Amino acid sequence: MTSAHRDPNFYAVIPAGGVGSRLWPLSRAESPKFLHDLTGSGHSLLAETWHRLQPLAGENIVVVCGTSHAAAVRRELPDLDASNAILEPSPKESTAAVALAAAVLFRRNPEAIIGSFAADHVIEDQRRFVAAVREAIATAASGYIVTIGIRPTEPSTAFGYIESGEELEVAHAPHAHRVVRFVEKPDLATATEYVEGDTHLWNAGMFIAKASVLLDELRANRPDVADPIDEIADAWDSPERDSVLARVWPTIPKVAIDYSIAEPAAEHNRLAVISGDFHWDDVGDFASLARLHTKGRPNLLATLGDNTRVLNQGSSGVVVSQTKRLISLIGVKDIVVVDTPDALLVTTAAHAQRVKNIVEAIRESGDGDVL
Repeated sequence: MTSAHRDPNFYAVIPAGGVGSRLWPLSRAESPKFLHDLTGSGHSLLAETWHRLQPLAGENIVVVCGTSHAAAVRRELPDLDASNAILEPSPKESTAAVALAAAVLFRRNPEAIIGSFAADHVIEDQRRFVAAVREAIATAASGYIVTIGIRPTEPSTAFGYIESGEELEVAHAPHAHRVVRFVEKPDLATATEYVEGDTHLWNAGMFIAKASVLLDELRANRPDVADPIDEIADAWDSPERDSVLARVWPTIPKVAIDYSIAEPAAEHNRLAVISGDFHWDDVGDFASLARLHTKGRPNLLATLGDNTRVLNQGSSGVVVSQTKRLISLIGVKDIVVVDTPDALLVTTAAHAQRVKNIVEAIRESGDGDVL
């Protein structure tokens, strides 16, 4: 998409938060998932997200991150305008991050349409991604809050689902449908039914809306979040920003945007979905990282890291190494090995989701130095 085809009122928002605890010990509090190159491209996931959104938004890209990651984000995104970096004093879940960006942008441009895209997802087929977002922008311009759902390729129990309803008549958005409801992560039998049907899409956490519409929905559903966000946004581009932020931010409840805005908007018939027919992965655990690099070849061992030293005899899975240690694998299937200077993880793809439990156990044990 050339600059001539960009909507000047569209702003891409990248919430860069979360530790990605299922990718420990690679992802940690000071070096979260979005700062790592997990695709082998030579760029972090954050930088890849930035480059993916530039054809749609140009310089209108806002990044929301914690103050502790501000320096790293600036290194990864040297072209990020300082005024478009929104720093959170502490993590407050996705509602606060997206709503604050929307409120600040609305005050700068009352016609702003924002699109929220996670900093740590992998998306292939840029052309189809851009086409889906353009349809979402057109749908948002007509007053809907819009999400982009991913057509499922397998009965995954790791994702939530979006049930789509009737087609909406929106100009320049032939794939827009009303959202009937969101479905929490299902069991395998239910997920299989969804994949075999034609009305359920994976929830990828992408939301596009007029800033004014999104904020109105939040005010209607969660004034306890909307009111302090409005107070902070009123002071954002003024000398009072820091004092207001320090006073008000701690009072904001933690709530995910699915619960505060998306699900109520679906109940109010204000939520639309565009189906995204492109490869998407949230790289949520080491099993998905292995699939990403083995491309469905079950007997392949993927290795990630600079100067990785691996000897493999008949093993499959993934090895991530940040050391110069020699790693030897003999006859193990779907293995996950993550070797860092101060922590070693060994598991299998089938148990990859349980890494989060290990992180909780480490936190409770008091060994927080490795988190």
